[in-house]
Amino acid sequence: MSVSMDWYTRMALQGRVYRVRAGTITTHLVGDVEITDTAAEMCVDVPANYAILPIYLNIHIETLGGTVPIITAKSVGAASTAGTAFIPLPLKIGGAACNSTARVAAAGGVTVPAELATTTRRHYSVTLATADMIFEWVPICPPVLVGPACFYIQIGATTTGPSYYGSFDFIELPIELADKNW
Repeated sequence: MSVSMDWYTRMALQGRVYRVRAGTITTHLVGDVEITDTAAEMCVDVPANYAILPIYLNIHIETLGGTVPIITAKSVGAASTAGTAFIPLPLKIGGAACNSTARVAAAGGVTVPAELATTTRRHYSVTLATADMIFEWVPICPPVLVGPACFYIQIGATTTGPSYYGSFDFIELPIELADKNW
C-alpha cells in the first residue's frame, strides 16, 4: 500500500516535530519593557550536527502593556546563555526527546547573542494594535538553522510589557538527513 502525504505530516509521524510553550491560558507571561538586542522570551538552541526548521508560531496577547507593543522572531548562529533549559515537547505523543534545548522566561529573561545586522536573521515581526489578539506565523519557506544556532522570540513594548501566552513548533533533523535530497 502506498500513501502520499505532505512533508510536514511525514515529519510529525516520524516524531521529528517539537513545541516550545510559554505560559498557559490561566498563567500568562509578561513581555519585556522595550525589546533589547540580547533579551528574549523564549528560544530553542540547536546543537552541532543538527538542524531545525521553525514551522509555526502562535502568540495570544491578553493585554497590550505599554505603547508600540511588538512580536519578533529571529535567529543567530550561537546558543543562548541564560534562562532555565528544558527539553521541548514532542508533538508525537510518546515520541522521542529532541536533541535541542529550549528556554522560556518572562520579561526578556532569556539571554541570546547580541543582535547585529551581519549575523541576526529577522524572520517575522508584527506591531500589535489591540489586546486579545492571536498572531500566527506559518512560513511558506521556513528558515533552516544549522547548529550551533538559536531561534528566539521577543515580545515587548515601551513602559509595560504585554501579557501573553504562546508557542512555536519546529522540525529537528540530524545533519545527515537535512542534507539528503528529499
